[in-house]
Amino acid sequence: MSRSSQRPARRRLLSGRTRGGPALGRRGVLATVPVALAALLATASPAAAGTTGAAGAGDPYFPLAGNGGYHVRHYDLTLRYDTRTRHLDGRAVLTARATQRLTRFDLDLSGLTVTGLTVDHAEAAHRRDGQELVVTPRHALRKGQEFRVTVTYHGTPKPVTDPDGSLDGWIPTDDGAFVAGEPQGAMTWFPANNHPTDKASYDFTLTVPKGRTAVANGVLLGTRTAGGTTTFRWHQAEPMAAYLATATIGAFRVRQYTTRDGIRVYDAVDPREAETAEPVLRQLPAVLAWGRGVFGPYPFRAAGSIVDRAPDVGYALETQTRPVYDSAPDLDTLVHETAHQWFGDSVSLTTWKDIWLNEGFATYAEWLYSEQHGGRSAQQAFDTLYARPAGDPLWAYPPADPGSGARIFGTPVYARGAMALHVLRRAVGDRTFVRILRTWAAEHRDGHGTTAGLIALAERLSGRDLRGLLHTWLYTPGKPVRP
Repeated sequence: MSRSSQRPARRRLLSGRTRGGPALGRRGVLATVPVALAALLATASPAAAGTTGAAGAGDPYFPLAGNGGYHVRHYDLTLRYDTRTRHLDGRAVLTARATQRLTRFDLDLSGLTVTGLTVDHAEAAHRRDGQELVVTPRHALRKGQEFRVTVTYHGTPKPVTDPDGSLDGWIPTDDGAFVAGEPQGAMTWFPANNHPTDKASYDFTLTVPKGRTAVANGVLLGTRTAGGTTTFRWHQAEPMAAYLATATIGAFRVRQYTTRDGIRVYDAVDPREAETAEPVLRQLPAVLAWGRGVFGPYPFRAAGSIVDRAPDVGYALETQTRPVYDSAPDLDTLVHETAHQWFGDSVSLTTWKDIWLNEGFATYAEWLYSEQHGGRSAQQAFDTLYARPAGDPLWAYPPADPGSGARIFGTPVYARGAMALHVLRRAVGDRTFVRILRTWAAEHRDGHGTTAGLIALAERLSGRDLRGLLHTWLYTPGKPVRP
């Protein structure tokens, strides 16, 4: 993700970022997710012990994000949006598997009115509790049982305000909606198990007024226009975290093509941004090919860009296969969001505390791209940042332990996270560093990673004890001694 205001680092830090060092050649320890306190409080009685799904996935920064007791395998979302009235009608079908015996479970849904809910075609009791939609199926679900939840709902979706004051979720624009869900916003437009540890495939059927385009993740299966509306059908086959889903709507110019590698590209650009965006978007195939050479095979069958005009948003987001930009991106931002397809989308974080694994990697990708295309080197980027005094916000808190949800999009997560990767590169050498990047992307493809797991991988591939060095750069507050 890249931000232009606060979430300060997102675009200001990204545009004009420094880069860095000798050109690279082209070519597990897992953290335990803590049990949410909400899970302990949710037990209705001793008789119900162990049968109530937790109201959160146990994330220390967002304790109510996600839910316990089940895993969603697939979302089938059918949405109709009126861009004039801003009214949304939705039907969500979730195919899930119970990971424990369940007499009750939660979904994350904010602000919308539920008009019907069934579990395996039988009406189920449900109630609202803040952002939680609490579901009591007619019959208890067995551990290991696959079940289907169907929720019908409607309303005027509104974004959520994140701890840093920015908006995410369903954000209205003058011609539709900018839909970007990091970290909490998926629940503003569909019921979800809204935590990165729960990834699923998706189908989207999006109906909008004729003349508007609805863009989601994955591959466009088809469109149909009738009765003054157009319906777009999209399919995202590879597993995706809910926050990376989008259904961005607007008056877009569309271009579709297939790269030499067989990647299906779909670009949707607000005409007001087209002149500035076009020279940058034209470089996407080359950026994808570069990423493949450094990070390994591109992890998805689709790619592209959604360039909206959303002046109140202030950021871009790496929505899976097709990032959304609030305005025409520069090349740095395109590289950043494209790198996220490997680091953040395919390899997802396990808790939001580990977000540097997304943002530090994507920022360092900018440095590498510049370095290999005649720009500043990663070493120069590192040196420029390291020259900042000890009181600079860069050193205010460590990237792998930012300390609160408000800090997860701050400068240390991005810039010092990238600096930590450069320190690792200097310690192990270019050849081993590239092996670490490629192995990380390959071994965790479609899954999750942790900081501990990355350190263990780096030690395994380098044969060196790196814990002290990386602990200093990732977990220690203040300005480290120059390595």
